[in-house]
Amino acid sequence: MTSTLAYATTSPTAPLAPFSFERRAPGGEDVAIDILYCGVCHSDLHTARNEWNNTLYPSVPGHEIIGRVTAVGSRVKKFKLGDTVGVGCMVDSCRHCQPCTDGLEQYCDKGFTGTYNGSLYGGGENTYGGYSTHVVVRESFVLRVSHDASQLAAVSPLLCAGITTYSPLRQWGVKPGHKVGIVGLGGLGHMGVKIAAAMGAHVVLFTTSAGKREDALRLGAHEVVVSSNAEEMATQAGRLDFILNTVAAPHDLDAYLSLLKLDGTMTLVGAPATPHPSPGIFNLIMRRRRLAGSLIGGIRETQEMLDFCSAHDILSDIEMIRMDEIETAYARMLKGDVRYRFVIDMATLATPAA
Repeated sequence: MTSTLAYATTSPTAPLAPFSFERRAPGGEDVAIDILYCGVCHSDLHTARNEWNNTLYPSVPGHEIIGRVTAVGSRVKKFKLGDTVGVGCMVDSCRHCQPCTDGLEQYCDKGFTGTYNGSLYGGGENTYGGYSTHVVVRESFVLRVSHDASQLAAVSPLLCAGITTYSPLRQWGVKPGHKVGIVGLGGLGHMGVKIAAAMGAHVVLFTTSAGKREDALRLGAHEVVVSSNAEEMATQAGRLDFILNTVAAPHDLDAYLSLLKLDGTMTLVGAPATPHPSPGIFNLIMRRRRLAGSLIGGIRETQEMLDFCSAHDILSDIEMIRMDEIETAYARMLKGDVRYRFVIDMATLATPAA
């Protein structure tokens, strides 16, 4: 067992604060990792505040982890001391059901084990995430990172925001010549723009904020549509092959479904606290349109995403914070005051501000 420093919350209303606990000693198939950077996902806030009514307290969030290997078990083959690695949203699954054997651990029939707020297989312990000094993870859930060392902080959000957007773009076959809509320009949306553009698609960004037009073009969008402008929306009617909808607030889905071509698909990756209004059926059946959902990606696909992003020099746009600034960061996230992802410098956990 190893004593671990972290930031945790003990109730939906308690602020995150210093917390100590014991990590397990590495077993034969485990990798021990000193955490260098941890991205801040909106799921962290949802969980800390128990907004999904499933939080196990105390809660140590964080599932966008970049770190360095400090120990490996006797049966570990893929990693060695000093390797730079990543850990995303999962640290285990049943590993035996059909989705798991197909490399789709995120859809494990028994439910994957979350990097935080997840019961461990073989026990009822709560998992503690990346707002901590180090972590111990089974080798098969650890990922290689090939980006340059100077880029590592901006790589960490790829472990959630990157794979959440890459997976549906890959699953629905986005390729050069496709016209792809990205709805929302936040932590997920800005990654969707970058990745879809790197796949060769013509990218149309939909936003409620005209002030984001210039930034969307900088990130790789070819067109920007202000969704509250009916004339601008009308120019895209029936023109899109695929839409990736990243918005995590209830909104009118019909406005976007009508932009799809025959056999087009809109995939939802945002998770609002309350349901979207139900879309009209004729908007779907008259053009054989599809409304779908997607959840992160399996380990194999997440590794593919990291390698793709390294090859195309894709990073998240980030703002670095100290660990003791996490509550301020949460407050700013709620106001949309970040472009586009907070990342914690975990060295600051051991050296708090004076």
